[in-house]
Amino acid sequence: MADSERTAHVVVGYDGSDHADAAVEWAAVEAVRRDVPLRLVHALGMPLIVSAYGGPTRFEPTDDMRGHATEVLATASERARSVRPSVVVETVTTLEDAPLALLRQSHPGDLIVVGTRGLGSVASMFVGSVSLRVASQAPCPVVVVPTAEDEKPATTSLDKVVVGVDGGANSRRALRLAMDLAEESGGEVVVVHSWDIPFAYDPVALTASGWQPQEELFEEQSEKLVAELLADVVDERPEHSEVTVSVVRTRSRPAEALLEAATGADAIVVGSRGRGSVRGLLLGSVSQTVLHHSPIPVVVLPRHADEEPE
Repeated sequence: MADSERTAHVVVGYDGSDHADAAVEWAAVEAVRRDVPLRLVHALGMPLIVSAYGGPTRFEPTDDMRGHATEVLATASERARSVRPSVVVETVTTLEDAPLALLRQSHPGDLIVVGTRGLGSVASMFVGSVSLRVASQAPCPVVVVPTAEDEKPATTSLDKVVVGVDGGANSRRALRLAMDLAEESGGEVVVVHSWDIPFAYDPVALTASGWQPQEELFEEQSEKLVAELLADVVDERPEHSEVTVSVVRTRSRPAEALLEAATGADAIVVGSRGRGSVRGLLLGSVSQTVLHHSPIPVVVLPRHADEEPE
């Protein structure tokens, strides 16, 4: 079957951890909201063997390993159905490591869901390498679901979705995604635009010498930018759309503004804007900061294949 004819899926990686449990619960709810199958992927991470006489191959798992994988996926399926009994579940066991398995099992039009994995003494301050790698390279949006104190997702709703914008093409894509997510529940989208202008000199000394801060200019530019963005994106929505839109404009660092606006929200949408010589392997600093600190699910929008880094 061609990719264009393939049914969309919500794809979730599962390794039996508490982080994966939270991801499965969130993914099950979202799969039912979208009326698409839930694909549970368990990666065995078998080592690669490189031979001088042939291409690379992987070690074959033992019967015990395959049996354990079957049990792990059965547990995940039960957890998904305990949250949403009507969810259609597919299970896949792969030989690759987790990031590669999720990337190969997903296609444009899908949604990948992964859990966070704490590192070090302050677990909530870090996101695991699987989450970062998948979020930076996926062919579709990726949701990173943090684990609450009761080992469940903080929320599975999409009644209030926060999205950061800066006026670029990626902002329009992020806003469209946020609108689509909120549309599922007829919820609210909070559009956040912020600016943080560093001063090369002491602003107090500059003011004393007669320099006037241009706050009004930045306010006007922000208002114009957001208005044009909303005109482009919101006006193209169907007339029957029930999504409401509110705007937060503030002088603050983008990540801080997003996290503050997300208090009481259900998800944050950010773009993947990695820079560097190895294109597509890194997330932008705003995305990483939000991922590291957000107590609610974060939806990372991947960059288009033909989109240049900004």
